[in-house]
Amino acid sequence: MRYKESKEQSAELVRSVLALMGQHDAAFNPVSYAVWYEFAAGMNVRLVKAIEAALQVEPRLGDATLNRLYQAHVVDADPEVIQRISSELQYMMAGMAESALRTGDRAGLFSEQLLGLTEALNTNDPSAMTPFVTQALAGTLQMRSSAQELEQQIIVNRLEIERLNIDLLRARDEVLLDPLTRILNRKGFDQQLALMLAEPLALNRQHYMIMLDIDHFKQVNDTHGHVIGDRVIEALGKVLSYCSSDKTHSVARYGGEEFAILLPNSTLNFCLKLADTVLQQTKAMKIRDRRTQQVVLTVSLSAGVAAMLPGDEVSDLIERADAALYQSKKMGRDCVTAA
Repeated sequence: MRYKESKEQSAELVRSVLALMGQHDAAFNPVSYAVWYEFAAGMNVRLVKAIEAALQVEPRLGDATLNRLYQAHVVDADPEVIQRISSELQYMMAGMAESALRTGDRAGLFSEQLLGLTEALNTNDPSAMTPFVTQALAGTLQMRSSAQELEQQIIVNRLEIERLNIDLLRARDEVLLDPLTRILNRKGFDQQLALMLAEPLALNRQHYMIMLDIDHFKQVNDTHGHVIGDRVIEALGKVLSYCSSDKTHSVARYGGEEFAILLPNSTLNFCLKLADTVLQQTKAMKIRDRRTQQVVLTVSLSAGVAAMLPGDEVSDLIERADAALYQSKKMGRDCVTAA
């Protein structure tokens, strides 16, 4: 999952994000919020660097710059969700502005009442002071009521913004997930691959990719039907998530019956062991008929492991992992080959 902050941490980030948004000219909308959230959280290194560069030429970032940063460094959410959240956010901001305006009007009136009371005090005439004291007391009560109303409005809006933030993050997560397996889809894979390649290498470590493919999957669909085929893919997604539980690893459905695991700053020995564990866990997986509970079939995987080499493009890593996978297929399947 992209966002792992606790409720308390995200609440603190809400305050930081709103403060940042207030310092710039861009509108208070979900696009701005998403950009400043990732900046404040320090979770998107490329975005942080891009914002720092933009601030050198534009001290108060506007809508055009924020939209550009969003498109370049933040994954789009569902447009309908963005529109809904934008409308709700604008409604909240309008309500808060109205409450602040009422408080300001009452503050102005209260100031006039206090000025009148001051002038009456200077006359030393008790009878002249009475109406001004009454007005000042009434104004004090109104100001207290107005301040409490504004405070309550701020509290309600802060809670609502937190809810909208959750909705926005959920929508963005959905864009990156495969609906059947609930692991990363191809778009999520591409994003995590770019992040991995931007990560500096530790001593004696390399960035690795494991490509996996279900053996004879067409035969599974032809013999048992696509419903069983989908169950195989769904179950494999769970196996991959279980075996690759390290939060630095990224598991994805690369396409169809093909899957991938990204392992930044790893070793060949570790990757080979992990791939073998996945293969063994997959063979142990039993696909049952839900009506009779009888085992319908078992499946196996073939895997290829490749490291990112100096001077490689993204396509080079993918092609090398795919070639290693193809070699496993040639060797009889149900095995792992390193490029």
